[in-house]
This record gives sequence, structure tokens and C-alpha cells, in this order.
Amino acid sequence: MTGRRRTRSTFLPGLLTRHARKGVLSAGTAVACASLLAGCGVVPGTTGDAGADTITVMTWAPQSTKATNKPGMPAFAHAYARWINAKGGINGRKLNVLTCNDHNDSVAAAKCARRAAKENVVAVVGSYSQYADSFFPSLEGAGIPYIGGYGATNAEFTSPLSYPVNGGQPALLAGLGSALAECGPVALIRPDTIAGDQLPPLLDSGLKAGGHRSSNDQRAAEDATEYDGQAERALRTTSTDRADQGCVVPALGDRNGTFMDSFRRAREDYPEVRTATVLGSVDQTVIDATGGASGPYEGSYITGWYPVASDPRWDGMKRVIREQAFGDNRIDPADAGVQTTWIAYTVFRQVVESLGDGEVSADTVAEALDDGLKVTTGGLTPTLRWRFQDKLAAVGFPRLVNANVTLQVVREGRLVSARKGFVDTTRTLENADVNY
Repeated sequence: MTGRRRTRSTFLPGLLTRHARKGVLSAGTAVACASLLAGCGVVPGTTGDAGADTITVMTWAPQSTKATNKPGMPAFAHAYARWINAKGGINGRKLNVLTCNDHNDSVAAAKCARRAAKENVVAVVGSYSQYADSFFPSLEGAGIPYIGGYGATNAEFTSPLSYPVNGGQPALLAGLGSALAECGPVALIRPDTIAGDQLPPLLDSGLKAGGHRSSNDQRAAEDATEYDGQAERALRTTSTDRADQGCVVPALGDRNGTFMDSFRRAREDYPEVRTATVLGSVDQTVIDATGGASGPYEGSYITGWYPVASDPRWDGMKRVIREQAFGDNRIDPADAGVQTTWIAYTVFRQVVESLGDGEVSADTVAEALDDGLKVTTGGLTPTLRWRFQDKLAAVGFPRLVNANVTLQVVREGRLVSARKGFVDTTRTLENADVNY
């Protein structure tokens, strides 16, 4: 949940229900037409120019930027389309995947959403963007569902056209806080952004559930080239008592590695402290690159949304990569973005299959989900079902239907399960002090 500070949208998530969407669509489509100037001859969400036997979707993510990058998500989406089409498509319909680079930029994110409306996509599937306030208005205006976003923004858990498959940063941080309740002082190093401002109360909700005091909140530039000052400060605040080992929690996305370089140099002058973070900031590739068993992540707790990459429940995803990725090194089966994209397309496939020979459009896809369709993911998540208001609506997350996380630990340089099964963070999040 990172992103530059910006003005919040005044959209009220409770106003657009499935029953109201058709009435709102005409006005929203007019807005989309005005902004696009072309491409509105077909009602957004139909298969349009791609042909009656083709379903068009879009996947977007930032690539080649100075901050967080997720090139494996659109790359995997293309591989999935090749794989499903080689099997005859979905209900005999070919899958056409469009991709877009949001460049970690609000203007580019909005352009991706406007392009989705112009290209008449039936859904945006398995995507990552920090700029929900920029892309959701166009999707909502065109009635296009957003299925399986990465969980990078709180808006993904409030928009009635969002169908998240994981608990995003809220669940990861609440789960991590619970795991760190036995630590001494805890320092959180996070981006100095509006999305970064939401991280401390989420981590603190888990810490407080375990009887721990709040973390020491340290802001840092999202795209810095070094974090020497932040590393020194984190070590000072977490090593005040040698008998009470502290914990340092970097939550800087792709810049976690940069922070850990500074941290590794600075920690020689301080008592031993433990590190912990969330999956997406660290994966097995990062652990290997930073020294494996002798690196700074050895012994670290890491929370993730899904089982570890070696779990056999990922065999289906790995088959797609093996058969259709053609050695594409952008696609890492251990990457949380790639995993989320696989689950998102698994959801989308079941939605289309539920429609049988009927029309596949943005509206029919959203209606199937809103009408209580239950989706299974082979045990990678609990059974997913989206209702208008779910259990976490009272704390501002009405669309968050999967609050489960897994607790992992780095042992002998390998990321392994620290606890069997999932940890449900629903109750912890219900007590989180999140301000909007």
C-alpha cells in the first residue's frame, strides 16, 4: 500500500449496488465517452470488436520504474491466455488478454482504466496499481469489475466493483503484528506516502492483540537509493534493552533490499535484533540475493497471503508457466503478484463457466459475483464469496472477504512455513484503529 500523497476521492462505496449499477451505467458511460472521444459505439463490457467467441480482459501493473515493479503479472496473464486457449478456451470462448503499464503514476493508471473501457473489456483481472483513486472512477463509470487486485490500496476493499482474493496489506500487517507480540521494541520503516500512513495502525492492531505496545513509526522516501539514517534510527530504537530483543520491520516494497543493504552495514555496531516483513517485499529470490542463511533475513518472520511456493497446491500454476511461459524470467512462481494473478484468473474462469452459453459482459460477470457465486481455488484461499457488506465493513473494509494469512520464516536460507495452515486476522482487523 504505497503511493504518492494525493486528494482522496469522495466516492461513497455504499451508493453503487448491483441493482443500481444499470441506472448509473448510462451516466458513467457518457463520462467515459467524453474523456475517450471515441470507442463508445459498443456498450463497455461486451466482447466488442474481438468477436462473439472471444472474451477480452485486461491486466495491468507497473514495469521499469524506480519504485515497485510487477512485470510478472501481465507476463503471466499472457501465458495463462495461451494455456487456456490451447485447451479450447472458457466454455468454447477464446480469452484475449490486454496488458497495460501503469508506470507507478496516477495519470498512467487512469489511462489504463480508460483504455479498458474503450477496448470493451469484461473485467480487469489480477492487477497491481497504487493509484485506485485514479483508475476506479473510469472502471465504475463503465461498470467493469476489478477481480483479484494485488491489495495495494484500501479502495480495493471498499469499491463495490472490486472483488479482492486476498486481504491486502491490512491482513499481512495485522498477522505480522500478532507474530511479533513477543518482541521487544518494534520499529516500522514505511513509505512517507498517503498509503504508507495506513500501515502503522494495521501493524499495531496485531501487536496490541498480543499485549504489545505500538510500534515506532519511521517514515522514509519510497524511492531512496540508501537508507543509512533510517537503519541507524531503527537499530537505536529496537536495541535499548539487550535482554529484550527488538524487531525491525521494513515495509518499503521493492526498496526493502536497499534498506537491508544499509541495515546490514549498520547492525554490526548494535546488539542483535530480529527482522520481519511481509511477502511482496521479500521472496526467496531476495533472500538468496542477500546471502541466504548468512544474510540479514535469516530467522525473519514473513507473513503472506498464500501457502509457500513449494506447496503442491501451486502445481496448476507451475504447469501453466512450464508449458506457456517459454522461459520468461519475469514470471517467478514464488512472486506474490504472479500467485495473485493465477488466483484471479481462476476466479474469472469459474465466473464465466457459471454463465454457460449466456452473454459474457462486464455486467453479467459482476452480477454473477454479486449474486453469491462461491469460488474455490484449490485450497490456496478459503472458498471466496463476495457480499455487499462483509464482516469487516464496520472498520472500512466492506469488500475484504479473505482475511487469512500464512506465517513463514527463513530457516537455513529457505522460506518455509512457521505455522501450519492459515491465521485468520478478522478479529484483529475489527479492532484496528484505521482512520479515513
